[in-house]
Amino acid sequence: MKSYLMLMLFLALMVVPAFGADSDYVIGDGDGLQISVWGSPELSSSVTVRPDGKITLPAAGDIVATGYTPSQLSEKLTKELTAFVRKPIVTVAVTNITNNKVYVFGGGASSGVFHLPGRTTLLKFLTNLGDLQRADLERAYLLRDGERIAVNFYDLFIGGNVDADVELRTNDMIYIPDNELMKIYIMGAVGNPQYVFYREGIRILDAILESGGFTKFARENRVVVLRKEGSQMNEIRVNARDLMRQGDLSQNIELRRGDMVVVSEGIF
Repeated sequence: MKSYLMLMLFLALMVVPAFGADSDYVIGDGDGLQISVWGSPELSSSVTVRPDGKITLPAAGDIVATGYTPSQLSEKLTKELTAFVRKPIVTVAVTNITNNKVYVFGGGASSGVFHLPGRTTLLKFLTNLGDLQRADLERAYLLRDGERIAVNFYDLFIGGNVDADVELRTNDMIYIPDNELMKIYIMGAVGNPQYVFYREGIRILDAILESGGFTKFARENRVVVLRKEGSQMNEIRVNARDLMRQGDLSQNIELRRGDMVVVSEGIF
């Protein structure tokens, strides 16, 4: 009796796949499975889940495996085999994992299908994704079963808030857009016309100084911020001369994503 109980405990533990706990992994197309029927080696076999989501077993025939955890599939096979074996004890082990994949799209990072070797968090995945300089992490999101998961990519990856980390699951979709909307362009009579990336609290004087400051031909009283509002492009005039020489801080307006700062040029 004692040996029988030990055997049952061992078999129960064998149901757990090599990948981890049942709640962490769902069998999918292409996975390799080891099906063992205690006391009936003729019914045991190593199988691969076909593209139609099924496996073929001796006596039981075609059985749908995709979408089940190993323990769920074990219970299903136990019921199927009761017609052939008295009180069958069936164990399922995942021997080759191909279904643990996530999808990345959006243009801000390398897009594609990524196969995970084991349990992985979003932070660990991002650190292995490669160069994220083109990524707008403030607009990135994680999509799971058609719903967005509440996780702030910027706070996690840039802010270092590891408490915001989440574990990835099979078929998660990660949207990482490019940072084009994060750029602020500084053009005209500045030392180094360029774009700078938006950051919270950035003001027009910050952007101009980061672009080399005014040239000797700059008309400091003729600075314009072009800002798109809906379908319209609005002009915000800034008198940077009053800001620079008289300390009129009301002219040091806060910039937004996508703004274009144009410094007019004149000979006199």
